[in-house]
Amino acid sequence: MSIIKHKDQRVGIFIDTQNLYHCAKNLYRANVNFGQVVKDALAGRSLIRALAYVITTESGEEKSFFEALAKVGIETKTKPLQIFGSGAKKADWDVGLAIDAVKLAPKVDSVVIVSGDGDFVPLVEYLKTNQGCQVEVVSFGKSTSGKLIEAADEFTDLDENPRKYLLGNNIRRR
Repeated sequence: MSIIKHKDQRVGIFIDTQNLYHCAKNLYRANVNFGQVVKDALAGRSLIRALAYVITTESGEEKSFFEALAKVGIETKTKPLQIFGSGAKKADWDVGLAIDAVKLAPKVDSVVIVSGDGDFVPLVEYLKTNQGCQVEVVSFGKSTSGKLIEAADEFTDLDENPRKYLLGNNIRRR
């Protein structure tokens, strides 16, 4: 489905950072150029907010990454990595991202979800039906839920031009 984009359209961008990071690592052994992803997702429209949902570790090694996101106009929402007694780790922001998208929906015309996670299908449906938002999904198609692609008004497949959305010169497919 073709959607209309114009410069006066108000856009909120919600980035499932862990999802995109792991997709890029697994598919290309590379890091994501989040600035380029946001620029292309925005497509010359009016950015209301760009939020990246990120996990902090005790070592704090991610601090420079957070600073790089801030430099390109992306706000970060952080929460610590959960480590359970069994050694299992959990780094999940799905509910936080969904709640923020619902809260911001009345202030935007279009919501862009940067994730391939099929758990966001109910969010996409809610935003379209109950909030009247246009909902766009941006992710690596090879690792994106088919149901999420189907639910969205528009899907941008980062796999179509991975070099544009990845950092580094030695990008290669696995």
